[in-house]
Amino acid sequence: VQLQASGGGLVQTGGTMRLSCAASGRTDSYYFLGWFRQAPGKEREGVAVISRNGALTFYADSVKGRFTISKVDANHTVTLQMNSLKPEDTAIYYCAASEFGRTWYNPEWYQYWGRGTQVTVGQ
Repeated sequence: VQLQASGGGLVQTGGTMRLSCAASGRTDSYYFLGWFRQAPGKEREGVAVISRNGALTFYADSVKGRFTISKVDANHTVTLQMNSLKPEDTAIYYCAASEFGRTWYNPEWYQYWGRGTQVTVGQ
């Protein structure tokens, strides 16, 4: 599975931003597709993922109610709509796919990673 992420940049506190991730290749092989992030000096953490059939979504507690993940089945593209952004959301965001439907927030279960995209939320 190849993952191509787009979006990111600089936004002010309270602003919105959308990230997209397009999956290609063996798109029938992943179970979860979604986003992780890593801030300087911190471990990579799960942000939000969605199952391949779109029936399941999972969110980190820190983003619930602010972020929404959705999937366009036709082209295996996942979008992350981020609202009410906070400075603590500043991180490099990575698109990732897992062949396993287990422990969605653990990056060790993800076999495929896209290039990171920087999201910076200014004061």
